[in-house]
Amino acid sequence: MKILLIHQNFPGQYKHLAPALVQQGHEVVALTCKVKEATTWKGVRIVPYALTGSNSKGVHPWLADFETKILRGTACYRGARTLREQGYVPDVICAHHGWGEPMFLKDVWPEARLGLYCELYHLTDKPYLNFDPEFPSRNPEADLMRIRMKNLNNRLHEEVMDAGLSPTQFQANTFPERWRDRITVAHDGVDTGLVVAKPDAALKVSDDLTLTRDTEVITFINRNLEPYRGYHIFMRALPDILKRRKDAHVVLIGGDEVSYGGKPPQGQTWKQIFIDEVRGKIPTPHWDRVHFMGRVPYATYLSMLQVSRAHVYLTYPFVLSWSLLEAMSAECAILASDTEPVREVITEGENGQLIDFFDQAGLTERLCALLDDAETRERLGRTARAFVKERYDLNSVCLPQHLDWVSRLSQLEPRPVLD
Repeated sequence: MKILLIHQNFPGQYKHLAPALVQQGHEVVALTCKVKEATTWKGVRIVPYALTGSNSKGVHPWLADFETKILRGTACYRGARTLREQGYVPDVICAHHGWGEPMFLKDVWPEARLGLYCELYHLTDKPYLNFDPEFPSRNPEADLMRIRMKNLNNRLHEEVMDAGLSPTQFQANTFPERWRDRITVAHDGVDTGLVVAKPDAALKVSDDLTLTRDTEVITFINRNLEPYRGYHIFMRALPDILKRRKDAHVVLIGGDEVSYGGKPPQGQTWKQIFIDEVRGKIPTPHWDRVHFMGRVPYATYLSMLQVSRAHVYLTYPFVLSWSLLEAMSAECAILASDTEPVREVITEGENGQLIDFFDQAGLTERLCALLDDAETRERLGRTARAFVKERYDLNSVCLPQHLDWVSRLSQLEPRPVLD
């Protein structure tokens, strides 16, 4: 079978699926703007296409995001046409449509089956919009319309999608009913053979300090340090945490940019805004036990999880972070926000502990109690890993689900492009 993969940052979510499809004997091609020259990767033929054009000046702000997606969609369309002119006709196309790339691929290959990675449908009701009262909409009425426009990309892809894949039930449930009978829930998977507890783990946080399992280490991870992932809540709890835990070190991984939600005031970063807010409440000897590591290589990130004595994970009702499941696989004792995506994987008192997202005092109390209770930490970590191995293991659970999904996709009658 000829399988075409589309991802603007290939391999992205196809990191494990693409090589597995090659191993099954399929001819796998990836069309991506990430590379400049054709190459191969683990048996996958990678074909580049170029992005051209730029956003129009003065375009309505509600359309600027969609215009970007059209630019990407038309660029991918041109790359696909070049492939077709070379005689390439895929049986199946698997694509992440979040950036618009596969929007016009059925116009190139109407006979192909199109399977989409359905990451999120933007919703306007609570708790999805205005979840955090600290950052309210400036114009709630207009936001309803703005977010409806933001879903234009989703809606146009729904018309041509033959099947969809969502990593969690929460994410699948954000999509309208008319989508759901075509969406399969299957997570990308955790390599539980790699992400394990390691008693002799060590994390170098500076030239003169290495943390181990003998140290009381509190960990916190965001792709970027920002309110959507509860960074502000955690930072505001830090003064009391450091005061009460005299020997604890706090390690934070995450960049200075914005992955989700609103941007900080011009010229500032969310990271620095909340550092500035709490720094005056933290004596320098305590602050010396706080370590911002930025973005780090995967091996460093893994070592961070493996030295963690307690891991804090906070999130708005949004896409679940891979890092939470990997922390569970590494047998971390987890204290997480009691929000819908988290409740899908954490059950209070069984494989982690849950707190109200906004309860800063409660976070401190529960965290300190957890740090004082080695037996509970060990039990929660052990149960968390067992849960992930049973439901989210890459090789025994998730990858077979994805391969089965591709097989079933190939048997569907292709949906036509609608006028």
